[in-house]
Amino acid sequence: MSWKRRRSTCGTCTTSKGYYAKGGSIEMTTQQNAIDNAAASSRIRETGIGWHKALGAARRLGGYGYPALAFVLLFGGWELAVRLFRINPLTLPAPSGILNALFSDFSFYLDHAGVTLYEAIVGFVIGSALALIGGVLMAHSPALERMLLPIAVLANVTPIVAIAPLLIIWFGFGSFPKMLIAAIITFFPMLVNSITGFRSIDQNNYEYLRSLHASKAEIFFKLRLPNSLPYLFSASKTCITLSVIGAVVAEWSGADKGLGNLVMVFSNYMQIEKMFAAIAMLAAMGIVLTAVIRIVEQRALYWHSSTQTREG
Repeated sequence: MSWKRRRSTCGTCTTSKGYYAKGGSIEMTTQQNAIDNAAASSRIRETGIGWHKALGAARRLGGYGYPALAFVLLFGGWELAVRLFRINPLTLPAPSGILNALFSDFSFYLDHAGVTLYEAIVGFVIGSALALIGGVLMAHSPALERMLLPIAVLANVTPIVAIAPLLIIWFGFGSFPKMLIAAIITFFPMLVNSITGFRSIDQNNYEYLRSLHASKAEIFFKLRLPNSLPYLFSASKTCITLSVIGAVVAEWSGADKGLGNLVMVFSNYMQIEKMFAAIAMLAAMGIVLTAVIRIVEQRALYWHSSTQTREG
């Protein structure tokens, strides 16, 4: 009995040894899975940390950090999609190809950009000046507003594409019709905002100035004009980009220089990367002009709540 019991015990030992041998393999697999899971978790944490670092860097850059991050994500995704799906460059070129086309002949694009920029800025100044004059008159005279505002609305709803060829026929292919079209497309938004701004005054302040026998000119410069500035700057940020659009549309109708002309020519000859390069210059022009107005607004309206941004 002792021998059988011993043999049974040895058999049990042998079986147990085999079991633990297999268990060692299972234990090693479990440890490896734990290591892999820990590594995956570490990578996820590192990705999260990297993303938070990117957001932190964007926040530290102030007002320019988040737009820069958005541009990186947009064009990085664009480049990746073009390469991953092998999109035909004639359909959608990659940003790298567009940049190559742009900087391979940058001075050429810069010369044409100068023409369009000149037309857009002069048109913006003319249209804004006329709109401000009309806004002052209409803000002080409701009867004049009822008489002239429908004409301004009619000019605004008329497609600028239909007006541009007519102005080219009347005034030729020079810069003047382009500036005139930019002024027309700028006029109405500035007019409406100026009327609203000049009328948006505090009635108590108005009555106080009247009690001091202030003249209409004094009331305008001390009360109406300062209170209208937020409306005017808001309209300016819209109108400056509209003036660029107006100049481009006018160049499509007839021009031998300007970025609008380049877009048309490159499109006709299926030079898509060069066409996108011209469009990129137009986009950069609009962004820079809007940023300039924004900077001036922050300096001029440092006291107003619209320029006081909160972090985070």
